[in-house]
Amino acid sequence: MANNIAIAYVDSIDVAKAKRIAQQWQLDYIGDIAAAKNHPHLQFVLQVNLQRLELKKLDEPKLGAICVDFVDGATAHRRKFGGGRGQDIAKAVGLKHGFTPHVLDATAGLGRDAFVLATLGCHVTMMERMPIVATLLEDGLARAQLSTDVNDITERMQLIHASSIADMNLAQQPDVIYLDPMYPHREKSAAVKKEMRVFQSLVGEDLDADHLLAPALALAKYRVVVKRPSYAPPLAGKAPSTSINMKKNRFDVYVNQAIPKNN
Repeated sequence: MANNIAIAYVDSIDVAKAKRIAQQWQLDYIGDIAAAKNHPHLQFVLQVNLQRLELKKLDEPKLGAICVDFVDGATAHRRKFGGGRGQDIAKAVGLKHGFTPHVLDATAGLGRDAFVLATLGCHVTMMERMPIVATLLEDGLARAQLSTDVNDITERMQLIHASSIADMNLAQQPDVIYLDPMYPHREKSAAVKKEMRVFQSLVGEDLDADHLLAPALALAKYRVVVKRPSYAPPLAGKAPSTSINMKKNRFDVYVNQAIPKNN
């Protein structure tokens, strides 16, 4: 794992959890978060804050901390008011009465779209190759399992820490594969969300994203769905079977075979 990131705790009740995560992911453990100033080489810190794991970019403290939260905040709002099966993402994956697919989210990130699909009844396998992001996802899932509001949803979610390009077939027979690779933002990106700014400085751009499409098409039973910014070309330059256009993004849908009609 990168040597520009370490793990720390915010409160003494978090010491044991911070040490356990450091050992599990082979991270440097620096103790109290205040010790970060003694390590000028660090760009990021994973801090355990009242049992919640958070990622901070040390040279941009105003960005705040990033965590995976399936219980509260924007995720809770979308769960309650997001539009159910009428959402564009539901249409893109082919969700309909009598068909609730097993979806492989092969670029899981912070797991938001995966959680939406699980909320709609899908079984979702999340694949994430970046260890730091996988750590945050694992922590978010573990905390969600303790919540009676969402634990029935997160039971339909599983995480695989692996590269989708090399190991996509670790996911067992997905009906649909969902891809949302990072794409370079246009100029004047001051308004880019804090998560994207932190992520792009942590993991860079998905320069090999085009290599995701071929293995996805080979593995998906029914279709591959690719989320793209409206201005971005199709993944790997391959025209989709159809697209669902939204205000800032679109879903490119590549159909392998028709979804079975409900008898």
